[in-house]
Amino acid sequence: MRLLYLLNISNPGRLSADSGFTFADLLTPALADAGVDVTVAAPAPAGDVRVGFAPTASPSTKYRARLDPGLDALVALIRRTRPEVMVANQVEAAPAIRAALLEAGADARIAGYCHYLPFSFTDDGDLNLDPSLNDGGLGRPVLLAFAAGLAACDRVLVHSATAAAWTTAAADRMGVELSEKLHVVPAPRDERLVRDPADVSPPDGRATGVYNHRLYAHYGTARLTTLARHLVTEAPVELTVMDLFGTRSPERVRLDPSPERHRDELAALDGVTVASDRGDRVRYRDLLAGAHFGVAPFRPGCPWSMSVVDCQGMGLPVIAPRTGWLAEHIDDDLLFDTDDEAVRIAARLATDAEFYRVHAKRAHASTTDFAPAAVAARYLEAIA
Repeated sequence: MRLLYLLNISNPGRLSADSGFTFADLLTPALADAGVDVTVAAPAPAGDVRVGFAPTASPSTKYRARLDPGLDALVALIRRTRPEVMVANQVEAAPAIRAALLEAGADARIAGYCHYLPFSFTDDGDLNLDPSLNDGGLGRPVLLAFAAGLAACDRVLVHSATAAAWTTAAADRMGVELSEKLHVVPAPRDERLVRDPADVSPPDGRATGVYNHRLYAHYGTARLTTLARHLVTEAPVELTVMDLFGTRSPERVRLDPSPERHRDELAALDGVTVASDRGDRVRYRDLLAGAHFGVAPFRPGCPWSMSVVDCQGMGLPVIAPRTGWLAEHIDDDLLFDTDDEAVRIAARLATDAEFYRVHAKRAHASTTDFAPAAVAARYLEAIA
């Protein structure tokens, strides 16, 4: 099988902070192990030396990535690589891919991976547009472009049962029939971030939590700041917050300055340390290994989180708000609805060694099915 993997990179200056790049970097070697001829078309190469690379321009904004797929470049790329399957990591690009295939005289299946959903649903079934894609009222057009992408795909892949339910509900509202082409394929875990839970020591009465998510406002970082104040003052806990971006370009700061603002607010809190991995995966692992538990984001439309899986693979229990995929994936003992509940859970992790050991083992076990080889097998079955 000749597979062309179209990858948009939203953070070219810090690849380690781009979950789409990390996904491709972990998955494509596993696909090559399975005998697939893989080429990644992206602004930076992903995977190992067996994975082909077709350089593409990095879109200057998240809206260009969704609304300006570059039809001329797509046609030339298809003619050069002659794929049998094309994977669109930006689902909104699928109609342009379909048109490019027609123009190039090629007949490839299109598999859209819903790496990022531009919407979420409330418990009452109300559809909410993602605020990070609603600048200037663009949220509705992006949603419609996403629905058009679903319609143009032969296969639609999502991370989780939660993502499948939300994507199906959104498609139904837009008159798009998904039927048998929808498949749940989780993202691969990073095997460099896997540790035997037997090697994880429980806290001795005081614990360090780690928040390893991007600090955008739409991830609920303001809620994290409120929770952080409670954790460090009401529980035997200190908190490490990771600055995954470092210094962003002026263009990206201008579009959304919230990460810098939230980083400074968190750094000003007693008991909270802001630390950077400096884009180094080894340092990132060391920072996780120095913590006792993780804290999930408050992002309402959370269909999956690679950062949560990073913690769990290291044997770190993750406490989380009871919402979205988090409520699907994380043990009920670690879910909370209020800050008071979160404080009680964190305090118990810090002081109850047996409770901690049980949840360290469960956290690690919850990532077993995310091993790259297992994910690659599911991926290939879905796109066949």
